[in-house]
Parts: sequence; C-alpha cells; structure tokens
Amino acid sequence: MTIRVFRNAVIHTGDDTKPLASALAVEGETLVAVGDEAEVRAAVGGQAELVDLDGAAVLPGLYDAHIHTASFARGLSEVDLRGARSLEEALARVAERARRLPPGAWLFGGRWNSNTWERPVQPDQHALDGICPDRPVALPSVDGHTTWANTAALRAVGIDRTTPDPIGGQIVRDADGEPTGILRESAAYPLRDLMTSAELRDQLRTAQEELLALGLTSVHDIDGEDCRAAYLALKDAGQLKIRVHKAIPRVHLEAAIAEGRRTGDGDDWFRTGPVKIFSDGALGSHTCHMSEPFADEPGNHGIAVTPYEDLVELIRMAVEAGIAVATHAIGDQANHLVIDAYEATPTRLRLRIEHAQHLRPADIQRMARLGIVASMQPVHCTSDIDLVDSLLAGHRLASYAWRDMLDSGVALAFGSDAPVEEPDPFPALYAAVARARQDGTPPGGWQPEQRLSIGEVLKAHTLGSAFAAGEEGRKGSLTPGRLADFIAVDTDPFVEPPEAVLRTKVLTTVVGGEARWQRD
Repeated sequence: MTIRVFRNAVIHTGDDTKPLASALAVEGETLVAVGDEAEVRAAVGGQAELVDLDGAAVLPGLYDAHIHTASFARGLSEVDLRGARSLEEALARVAERARRLPPGAWLFGGRWNSNTWERPVQPDQHALDGICPDRPVALPSVDGHTTWANTAALRAVGIDRTTPDPIGGQIVRDADGEPTGILRESAAYPLRDLMTSAELRDQLRTAQEELLALGLTSVHDIDGEDCRAAYLALKDAGQLKIRVHKAIPRVHLEAAIAEGRRTGDGDDWFRTGPVKIFSDGALGSHTCHMSEPFADEPGNHGIAVTPYEDLVELIRMAVEAGIAVATHAIGDQANHLVIDAYEATPTRLRLRIEHAQHLRPADIQRMARLGIVASMQPVHCTSDIDLVDSLLAGHRLASYAWRDMLDSGVALAFGSDAPVEEPDPFPALYAAVARARQDGTPPGGWQPEQRLSIGEVLKAHTLGSAFAAGEEGRKGSLTPGRLADFIAVDTDPFVEPPEAVLRTKVLTTVVGGEARWQRD
C-alpha cells in the first residue's frame, strides 16, 4: 500500500496537544504520522511518495452537521427564488423556469423570503395561477417551513375549504375560509412527498463535487429515504467521494426499526445517523414555538409540530431500538420541551437539538448537564438579526448563545442547513467569530459577547460535528490513527482577520488520503 507524505504546509491539526505540524503521512485512508517533515519521513521510511502543498494552510476536513443534500442537489436545477427583491421578481423567475418544462410537469424549487421583499407581502395561489394556471407549482420558503402552492397543486393533493388543519400544521385561509395557497409546517407534507426525483443519484454525484470544492469532507444529511438509497447506490458504484452520516426521517422510524437499523451502523463512508423529529417551525415563518407571543402578533405562540406526549413516545421508541435522536427546535418553548423529553428518556446515545436558536438561560445549563449536543448553523444568526430584533423584542432569551453554551459545557456541532443557507462553511466561520453580516454590519457585531475564537469555531465545524455523530475517534482532527480527511486553503484563519477568512478559497480537498477535488 502506497504511503504518501504531504509536506511544505502549515498544518493546524485540531489536536490541542500538538496544534501545529508541517507534514503528515497517509497510508491507505489513515494518518500514520504528523509532525515536522524530518520526523514524519523518518517514521515512514524513504519509499514514501511526496506531495508538495506549496506552503498552504491545512485544516481538518470540514464536517457539516446539518445539511439537506438531496434538496441542495435538486436545487441546482430548480427555480431559485433566493435574492428575489419582490413578489414580481419571484414570479418572473417562476415563469422563466416554467417555460423550460414540459407541459403538465410539476414546478418545484423556491427558497423565497417575503420578509426581505421591498413590500413584504404574503404571496398567494392567485399570483401563481396567473403565470401557471394549469401546471402544479409548490415552492417551499427559504426556511423550509412554509410552502406556497397554486390552485393546481392544492387540487392535486386534495386540499380545499373542507380540509381540516392537520396536527402540527396550518392551511392559511382567507376571510371566506378558502385556502390561500400558503401551507405551514405539516400542512405541506402531502406536497413535500411529491418533491422527489428519479435522477437523484446523478444529482448527488454532481452536488458532492460542489461540496468538496467548499472543503466539506463529511456531512450529516437530513433528507429522506430516497437520498439514502441514492447515496448507497453511489457507494456501491465506487462513486461516493464524501462521507455521509444519514439521518432517518421521523415518518420512516418504525420501518427503520423493523429493518434493524441502529445509529452508527455502516462504515467510514456511510453510516446510519439519528432519527430527525420536528418540535416546532421557524422564526421567519412565525411558527417557532415560543413561551410568549411574537411582538407583532399577539396570541401567536407558533406551532408545536409534534405534541409533547408524541415527542416523548418517539424518543423512547428510538432510543430503545438503538437509534439516536436529533430534534428540530428553534423557539424557547420548543427547546424547553425537547430538553424535558430528553431528560425523561435516559440513554447513552448522543441526543441533539437541531438549531437550538432561542433558549431560556437556565435551559443551557440543563443541556450541559444532560449532555445534549447543540447542532447549530452560524449563518442563521446573521441572516436573522433583524427578525430576532423585531419578532422577539422584549423576550428575555439567549439567542444563538454559542459562548454561553461552550462556557457551560454544551458540545457544539456546526453546519449550514443548506439549501436554507449556502453550504460554504467559511461564511459560517466568519459569522461565529464576528457575529456580523458579510458587509460588517452591525459594527462590532450583534450581541458580541457570544462570539467565539477561530479555534473554537473550527473545532465545532470538525471535531464537534464528529462528536455529534459518535465519530470523534475517526474524524475531526489530524492525528495518527484517524482518517486522512483534510483540506489545503489559501488563507490561514489563525493568522488572517475574519474578513479574509470569509473569502477563503479551497485549493485541495483530500478524503481518505486521496485528492478528491483540486482547484485548477
């Protein structure tokens, strides 16, 4: 088996006992030596192949702890409404996409955000009917918790004025009781079930190249069973280049248990992850579950997507079968109830809260005591600054409280939630260090007392994500015996200011000792 020595680099190992090196040696997929070049070459002998990294900074491979790779892959060829500045611009993009589809084909995509439109109006089915009267259209919002549909789409799934609101969801209606085309949370599930693709394997093969180019070597995928099947097909064909920790959708939990799946099953390329459960919605959709109402909507506390008694039962069912749990919770009441439910179900499995955005300060201490992992996405913080300041005004909460969590002993695992945000991890590093948008606003950062150091942020995006998956012995730092997953970049984040880190370009991405992507 060939031994390679990667040399002439500034290597940040992520290992506190030996943080810097200039060379590392790889045999097969495993690191066998890390240190200065002389000691590494002495350790492996004179027959090793030498790879010169031209003085680049080297980091452990970045690990996205929460990403929807199937949605991201499909989105590369679907209508993208992010950045649209008005309803009219969004409709123009939909019309352009419709012109390229065969007659009668469904039109999917979306990621619209009416909160940022010049006139922040709630869209409705009639606007879509005007450009797609016969073609069914279903467009999730940027946070994925609201879906905008036209009349043809509503008709296709049997939603009309007589359809009751499902548990954990809302069919928004006009003054006459007619559906407006806006479906919140579980009300949109019938449409989401249709958002599949026969070409998903090919789409994921393309998408993994995009992710490798951003420095991602591992992902926790949160999408459905079709995504699992597509990844396994890529693996069987020898085409999988990125490591996958695959979550189980809540709707497939019983079937997964019957199949005998357990968290951690698999190998270093593909493992079974936790079951993903929704406790509430999202801030932008006004559906995150809050203990107090939104400042602009008296009486609206959001939506408890999964009632508490059901949540406890699902967690019990999962952990008794050896399946870990990752529960989406954004509002403070949702987080509080999830912590209650976890406390009621003792287990040695790693339990996670996905997003953990707005918490009562006392609940941070409870998370630390119970060993609950906070799986968070730094760019959500800077995207939501205005929403938090307006919708949660007067709430006494800890929002995106990374510093408080870390200082209290809560394990942090960072990711992107792509395609809600872009999957590029370097803006996430910047957001967590600066607590500011990419244009530097607000000056000095938003709630700057919650900022992290670059070392802490990188650890959350590498070893922290590995810890959340129970893989900290295999991934997350560059030490002998761990997997040879690392990236070479043009910017040393430990030397350059945060603004430079934001613009970092990946030069080479190595997974399992092989260069899986290289910049031309």
